[in-house]
Amino acid sequence: MTSRPLYHLLDVCFELSPDFALRIDDWQHSAGQTLCLVGPTGAGKTTFLKVLTGLISLQTGSIEFDGHGWSQGVASIDDSRRIALVPQRPLLLSRSVRANVEYGLQLRGFRADDWINELLHRLGLEKLAAKSAQTLSGGQTQLVAIARALALRPTVLLLDEPTANLDPASVGLVEQVLEEMRQRHRTTLIWATHNMFQARRVADRVALLLAGRIVEISARDDFFHRPVDPRTQDFVNGRMVY
Repeated sequence: MTSRPLYHLLDVCFELSPDFALRIDDWQHSAGQTLCLVGPTGAGKTTFLKVLTGLISLQTGSIEFDGHGWSQGVASIDDSRRIALVPQRPLLLSRSVRANVEYGLQLRGFRADDWINELLHRLGLEKLAAKSAQTLSGGQTQLVAIARALALRPTVLLLDEPTANLDPASVGLVEQVLEEMRQRHRTTLIWATHNMFQARRVADRVALLLAGRIVEISARDDFFHRPVDPRTQDFVNGRMVY
């Protein structure tokens, strides 16, 4: 017996501008899996993640999340609280690092000091906990944004180039922490990245987006070693695709 998908998008269209629209004919994703979205700049990866937050209205199509239909693609309050997004350029509050990480929990009326302490420790932020978030480097800001999202223990964590400003050691740390959280809490990770080596390391499945459409989606090894679409082969081999 096949379990129902966590996400099911059908005939989705979201027009970002007169010149660009994300169009997803039929896409499903299972709980607990890591999907990497790859593609050239402007292909629609960030737009896809925004659609999956359930915070924007669609022109057409339907989204089902864990068996719940979203009216015009907009999630219910209960469903939206199960989804966290780490944007490519995160904004932090004019507060301490620790206050930023625990902010979402406080909004929901929770305290979890041990959990916050663990996240700060695992992501190497302990010594920065009392520091103003406004004084951080770009890489440190990304780490705080990741910790802030993980603090909520989301069902789905959407990641938009979350390691773009990090040094190699920090990239490895983030990948390790996210994999630990995925296994520990069965978190579903959907990860937009330009780093093909990263996609090879972390993904269960990989999807190539071009001009707002999914060109190919398959298991990681099939995507990199046995692609079906010639554009996927070109992209994997570092050739320009449109």
